[in-house]
Amino acid sequence: MVLAAIVACEVAFWVVILAGLVARYRLHRPRLSVWLFFCAPLIDAVLLVLVAIDLLGGGTASWQHALAAVYIGASVAYGRRMVAWADVRFAHRFAGGPKPERLSGAAYTRKCWRDVLLTTLMVAIAGAIIAGLILLIGDPARTAALSGFFGVLGIVFAADLLWAVSYTIWPKKPVAQSQSAF
Repeated sequence: MVLAAIVACEVAFWVVILAGLVARYRLHRPRLSVWLFFCAPLIDAVLLVLVAIDLLGGGTASWQHALAAVYIGASVAYGRRMVAWADVRFAHRFAGGPKPERLSGAAYTRKCWRDVLLTTLMVAIAGAIIAGLILLIGDPARTAALSGFFGVLGIVFAADLLWAVSYTIWPKKPVAQSQSAF
């Protein structure tokens, strides 16, 4: 049930974002788009409630419950950036906006270090949710899978940190402009 809820929430997140972009650029209803964008955090709240209900109803925690916490953490930490990413591309494609910028060199390295900060926030949120669920359930036998997920969060953080360090040492080269015969 939890995995299906995660998938449903992920789909709902992108449907709400797409609807917000359509409202903004195709329907020219910026107020409606803002309201639709505000629905995205509500989807995270619904997922958190579903996870808590499942565990409080006697369910044993699994990796899926921990994944829900990571999903919520990523949505909160990276949500604004994901919406901005989609907004730039949608505006370019459907509203004559500028072409999305491809970062390289120092600009890409700065983005990598901003990602480390966002990943730190994501790990902190996911860790707090997992710890909260462990405390809420209060049964180590039923929450063992959650306790084991703290190491996974550490690996996620370490991987993002190594990514940023690698691009600090070896900056990303600019992409060569493709030459077209047309």
